[in-house]
Amino acid sequence: MKGMCELCERDDVVLTAHHLTPKEYGGTETAKLCLPCHKQIHALYTNEELANRLYTIERLQHDERIASFIRWIRKQPADRLPKIKKAKRQKR
Repeated sequence: MKGMCELCERDDVVLTAHHLTPKEYGGTETAKLCLPCHKQIHALYTNEELANRLYTIERLQHDERIASFIRWIRKQPADRLPKIKKAKRQKR
């Protein structure tokens, strides 16, 4: 399914469902995100961080660690799928 990513707001991108609160923490509400945004979120944050403080699109957009990625990805073509590397602190 193609449409607009709720996080970076690029249009005509393939969308995935992101649980705003991870399922393991009882989350059911989802947001429609492009694959690069979805992968970047999970590369930067633990599920615990997502559940405790980053459980809305607005909170994600205002977090500096993802905000710089959003600024960059907005300038990329809709079909661009950049390689996403897991943050060193996430590799534990």
